[in-house]
Amino acid sequence: MTAFVLKRLAVGLLTLLAASLVVFFVLEVLPGDPARIMLGMNASPEALHALRTEMGLDRPVALRYLDWLFGMARGDFGRSYTYSSPVLALVAERLAVSLPLALMALALSTAIAIPVGIYAAARHGRPSDTLAMGLAQVGVAIPNFWFAMLLVYVFAVGLRLLPAGGFSGWGVGLDGLWQGVKALLLPAVSLALPQAAILARVTRSAMLEVLGEDYIRTARAKGLPRRKVLWRHGLRNAMIPVLTILGLQFAFLLAGTIIIENVFYLPGLGRLVFQAISQRDLIVVEGVVMLLVAAIVLINLLVDICYAVVDPRLRSSR
Repeated sequence: MTAFVLKRLAVGLLTLLAASLVVFFVLEVLPGDPARIMLGMNASPEALHALRTEMGLDRPVALRYLDWLFGMARGDFGRSYTYSSPVLALVAERLAVSLPLALMALALSTAIAIPVGIYAAARHGRPSDTLAMGLAQVGVAIPNFWFAMLLVYVFAVGLRLLPAGGFSGWGVGLDGLWQGVKALLLPAVSLALPQAAILARVTRSAMLEVLGEDYIRTARAKGLPRRKVLWRHGLRNAMIPVLTILGLQFAFLLAGTIIIENVFYLPGLGRLVFQAISQRDLIVVEGVVMLLVAAIVLINLLVDICYAVVDPRLRSSR
């Protein structure tokens, strides 16, 4: 097991190094001058030169990349040109919104999808299976931003049960916690349902493949209850593709919520990246993207460890 984890860690470090090269040099070739964007089109050449020198833009690209890389290794992701604040401080502030939002959406998605997928697989070919997968197909097809606006119209404008947008922060005590959860509930649902539709279809397919195996027929022949066969013997052996999708979905929910955060006006990582790109604040974009890549590598490592827990055959060095 230790060799398994060390091998995955080495692959993750190589992935981070390759990602840093791609992120830095792709952003370097983008059009636009950060100094000119900050000072405006009418800035004097002297002011532009002074700001470029202060930002280090007059140095060779290779030296700037190495400084940035070794800075990240020390935990220094640089300082934002626009906000005049350390990138890590900006990320920590926005992560207080994006991380709970991603966790809430993932929990809702899993709670809906796995029972629906097992239910549909257990009733394969019946009208209930067709209905469940038809609803899942509708969930895959509906854009999440349209579904988000529909939720706002129904629950915020019509019923006035939940806020339509904004985030006032996590207050003190249970009341403050509930206010934060209420602000994130509609965004979490709008993110969770399309992901739940995908996960339900994957769970159903994995369960159908497992339910045709000999050991399932043996368990049924021994007289085990149907529920125990499905949940104990069937689901555990069908979990590898489900875990793969869960890992990918969490990475998407953490990094890919730009549209939903703009619909609900949430100050999360997605909005931070969107604003940094529009303001040509490259150091913020590079830092956030690398932190997200690191998060995805870590999530994939955890998924691989879960593979080994679910299927002991994967623990071998081979």
